[in-house]
Amino acid sequence: MADAITGSRDSNEGSSTDGERGPGRPNVVMVVADQLRADHTGFGGNPVVRTPNLDSIACEGTRFDRAFVSNPICMPNRSTILTGRMPSVHGVRFNGIPLDWGANTFVRELRRHGYRTGLVGKAHFQNMGHLPGVSAALLAGEGDAVANSWPPGWDQWENIERHQAGYVRMPQDWYGFDHVDLVVDHSDRCSGHYYQWLIDQGVNPSEVLGPANRLSSVDLGWDQIYEPALSEELYPTTYVGLRSTEFIERAAKSAEPFFLQVSFPDPHHPFTPPGRYYKMYDPADVPMPTALDDPHERSMNHLKTMVALRGNPPVVPVLPFACTEELYREASAKEYGMITMIDDAVGEVLATLDRLSLAENTVVVLTSDHGEMFGDHGLMLKGSMHYQGCVRVPLVISPAGVRSSSDRSGCAERESGASPTAGTGQACGSLVSSIDLPETILSLCGVKPYYGMQGFDLTPLLDDPSASVRDRVLIEEDEMFDVLGTGRPLRMRTVVTGAGRLTRYEGTPQGEIFDLAEDPDEMVNVFDDPARTNLRDELTEALLSEMVRLADDSPKPTHLA
Repeated sequence: MADAITGSRDSNEGSSTDGERGPGRPNVVMVVADQLRADHTGFGGNPVVRTPNLDSIACEGTRFDRAFVSNPICMPNRSTILTGRMPSVHGVRFNGIPLDWGANTFVRELRRHGYRTGLVGKAHFQNMGHLPGVSAALLAGEGDAVANSWPPGWDQWENIERHQAGYVRMPQDWYGFDHVDLVVDHSDRCSGHYYQWLIDQGVNPSEVLGPANRLSSVDLGWDQIYEPALSEELYPTTYVGLRSTEFIERAAKSAEPFFLQVSFPDPHHPFTPPGRYYKMYDPADVPMPTALDDPHERSMNHLKTMVALRGNPPVVPVLPFACTEELYREASAKEYGMITMIDDAVGEVLATLDRLSLAENTVVVLTSDHGEMFGDHGLMLKGSMHYQGCVRVPLVISPAGVRSSSDRSGCAERESGASPTAGTGQACGSLVSSIDLPETILSLCGVKPYYGMQGFDLTPLLDDPSASVRDRVLIEEDEMFDVLGTGRPLRMRTVVTGAGRLTRYEGTPQGEIFDLAEDPDEMVNVFDDPARTNLRDELTEALLSEMVRLADDSPKPTHLA
């Protein structure tokens, strides 16, 4: 491990050991957006935002319309996508806990079986370095139940200030990735290897990054909507696309198959699309969300408090709040610009696969780490709520062998700029989860899952989208903050089934039940409705059963005693 910790700039181009490119060993490109709702794409049914390249992936593969996260917060769900294990099991229960250095990942398994592996963009498996004093104050006390013997610095590879101080040479095996090119943080505030690239372009980052250099802003009492000083050519989304195509070009010269995670830090707030993308969409054209004026009469108390303070965003920019229509429209228009910019960058990646004759042997996966409210029920952002805007994400899998630049199977051409309707492509209505992605990718690559993985293989649904692999999804969320006033940090658990959604909160008899068949927009909380006790019992049984099923099986036993 000591050798891996030191790394070198050259070792960032490392390669794997056994295995070589051949039949049954496709390449994989996994596109991950940050905080992208399922319905903020053309293929997701949005009538305004233009995403022809993302739509082309959906046209050529399977679109999962009921894909949910295992946790609606960045680090926990990103670590679940990497490990195939629940946050309560892999240990990253909330932002601020780095994923254990020794955790096995599906990427490590691919690497062990001969894959060249790369990550370009946002990882967020470790802390970015934000406000360590806050967590120390909230969780005061000596000692910890868990200790490790990793060398100093093992958890500092994504530290913003470290990347600002100089080029960071990554380990040869960073959670399974042998090539790592990081963009750390969000929007026009990014660090990572991207920061040093800016310097290499002759740019002083302090003169172009962040709100201090903004060209203009939207004055609505929330400092998260502004026009950045960064040009389109220097914006992080462009960088992710550029570096991803460079990785593919190098990998194409090798006998090894490759796995590449193309990971955009957008469209997470702040909403700062550069150049032409900033005014690409008119706020007046943005469709209205579900129940912007929801009175939350039967909602949890912390949601009622947000609504009572509507139009007064909190000082801490990551906390959810109740928005006005004007703020919702302005934020949405700018977010749409960020999404279309991502779409253009993905188009460059897809074009590179076509140009190098790799498309037909490359699996393309598209998803997001979580969603966000974006005006639904009058709320913005995420955290302490499990409405579908937060917990449902876009998920598309386009298997190798179906993607071809010459045969789009009726899909809109990427160059046309037109998005196909939500009805195109193969749609699957089965419940699926972020935790299912690792086993599915391993299966598509002919690699067996490892002991302790907790998801399901979705490949049967690629052949038969009418089938189902699960009848329930468990969603976890823990926070450092005492959101409910119970004297304890927030802990909530949700189960989603075909019948409904149940959410329970530790420390309070209150909860949420929505009958999704009768109330798909989650408008009426029937948790305390005596006429719905059968639904409550059914969902409670599903929640308990799924929590029991997902108890940790690892480590593997070595003896009977």
